[in-house]
Amino acid sequence: MTRYFKVLPFTLAALTVSLAGRAQEQATSTATTGAIRQIPVSDQMFRKTIWRAIDLREKQNRPMFSDGKEISRVIMDAVKRSELQAYKNDSVTSTFTAKEMSANMSYALEAPISADADGGDWGAAAPKASTKKKPVDDGWGAPVASSKPATKRVAVLDSKGKPVKKNGKTVYRTVPVSSVAAAPPPPPPATTAEYRPKDIYQMELTEEMIFDKKRSRMYHQIKTVSLKLPSTLKENVSGLEKNIATFKYSDLVKVFRNNPQTAIWFNAQNDAQHKNLADAFELWLFNSYITKVSNPAGEDLASQYGSEREGLLAAQQTAADLVEYEYNLWSF
Repeated sequence: MTRYFKVLPFTLAALTVSLAGRAQEQATSTATTGAIRQIPVSDQMFRKTIWRAIDLREKQNRPMFSDGKEISRVIMDAVKRSELQAYKNDSVTSTFTAKEMSANMSYALEAPISADADGGDWGAAAPKASTKKKPVDDGWGAPVASSKPATKRVAVLDSKGKPVKKNGKTVYRTVPVSSVAAAPPPPPPATTAEYRPKDIYQMELTEEMIFDKKRSRMYHQIKTVSLKLPSTLKENVSGLEKNIATFKYSDLVKVFRNNPQTAIWFNAQNDAQHKNLADAFELWLFNSYITKVSNPAGEDLASQYGSEREGLLAAQQTAADLVEYEYNLWSF
């Protein structure tokens, strides 16, 4: 009996270490997903990763895109303040610096047209230099700049630094103006410009649909949110949709909570009841459509079904199938 009690503490200690190691392994496997609710892998009976597109110009999404408080503005300003970390894609492994993200969301300005050897782009002959003497006045009251060096009159000083006077009048002399600092050269013209927050009206949301068998409940967990450069934007000369940056949803929630005056979901019915953007995402107060569901080939619905139109129809069918699957979990 004594031997039994001696072995029991070692058995309990070994069991505790084993459970602690397993719990740590489960926590680590879900800690980098970007979701705010961590569900242990052992409790996940069903999981599917879903990509959704959000058009902020839609009527249901306009409260997240109100004038001066656009969600794209809130996110971009947070990155510039180093309050939010930007990532290159939804795997959230490679990061962007604030300068890299600024360059990624900028476009090249058109260069000014320069005259060619003939005097212009149209092949016209260059105007000949005029031999006439320039007038003293340009006709508008402003004198023409003279080629003579600028001068000014200064008082003559004696050895004590006092003005010299003759017949009760101060003696002056003319000196060249060399001490006047020259005007600084104009700054070079800007070659790039950032897109306005109103231009960034396309977002992509990555969601994990997980059924927790311990709680017998289906969770829709947002993992990442990406800002997209729309393909239809005039300044986007490539005509292709471009990923500007991706952000962990857990990081965005912190930014939204820390900036309640700007990160708002605008309530058009009552200005006293605006909601925080974190609450708007948690309550799913936005409209979106499915563009991709995790599959072996990694293809989106448009690629799987051959066209954008068929992909949009497939998105509606996929959404209905997922709802039906969740409903059938409770059927006996």
